[in-house]
Amino acid sequence: MADEPTPRSRPKPPMSRIMRLSLKAVDYVADATRRADGTVNRRVLSLLDPRVPAFSTPCRGVATRDVVIDPALRLRARLFHPATRPPGAAPLPVIVYFHGGGFAFLSAASLAYDAVCRRIARYASAAVLSVDYRRSPEHRFPAPYDDGVASLRFLDDPKNHPADVPLDASRCFLAGDSAGGNIAHHVARRYAADVPTFKNVRIAGLISVQPFFGGEERTPAELRLEGAPIVSVSRTDWMWRAFLPHGADRSHEAACFASPEAAGGVDSPAFPPVLLVIGGYDPLQDWQRRYCEMLMGSGKDVTVLEYPDGIHTFFLFPEFDDARDLMTRIAEFVGGRISGADQ
Repeated sequence: MADEPTPRSRPKPPMSRIMRLSLKAVDYVADATRRADGTVNRRVLSLLDPRVPAFSTPCRGVATRDVVIDPALRLRARLFHPATRPPGAAPLPVIVYFHGGGFAFLSAASLAYDAVCRRIARYASAAVLSVDYRRSPEHRFPAPYDDGVASLRFLDDPKNHPADVPLDASRCFLAGDSAGGNIAHHVARRYAADVPTFKNVRIAGLISVQPFFGGEERTPAELRLEGAPIVSVSRTDWMWRAFLPHGADRSHEAACFASPEAAGGVDSPAFPPVLLVIGGYDPLQDWQRRYCEMLMGSGKDVTVLEYPDGIHTFFLFPEFDDARDLMTRIAEFVGGRISGADQ
């Protein structure tokens, strides 16, 4: 008689018991606020994910302020910048950041993203414009992509720059994690397809941390790592249903980077070099590797950072050594792209 298959054990990435409990709390917040009908209980979410205010008083060398990108859309962003700069220093490069959260959760003012953007600004010696884009399901595709392009238009006009924080829009980077990595990619290709309409903004690089892509199939990593923290098949299924146009499946251009509709802009010489981050305990890693293959097949410059012990969004938790390492690598990428452009 054939041996019965051994039940698949849940993946256990290396971490402390306290960290496991913290991640369970994150999962609880997502599950407690998403409804079966595809809506989000925003009132409960606001209690579980309170907004952190901006502070002009420096915290660990970084000051913050909130800015209005588009009053008509009530589109805002949070600007992070080093508080002290040497006399005669050049204007700051700008990293336009898109937070994660499955297109539906979290914000630029969430505690985790306020903290991580502060760290990026400090490590990279750059300004970080964290976009508080519109969220699904109230605002589906292409709302966050439109908001990303609107943020670049905002930076393109020097009159929108703070008088006391010199910004160099010609040294601009797009960055994001998870759903934010997806947004950063689509904003990059929209920019690349429309460069002549930007007077000042030039995109020097794309920092894509564990981007959220998908398709109709279940990949080996999704099956093998079902039960891993943060992302599960049921959660990602819900997120795509809440974000994609009604009736669309994951062959849609927003989810499937290989679809013909998603090709525009990627083939442009203006599509920037990419720093791609992949975690070994991330169920989305197969999609991210295929994303890398697509970019390289299109002749793009891609640097891949692999973190074998990395869970999805590991870098939001400074307790992980890999999170600190990634901050250093992001700073090196930004510094290297700027130095290369100056040569």
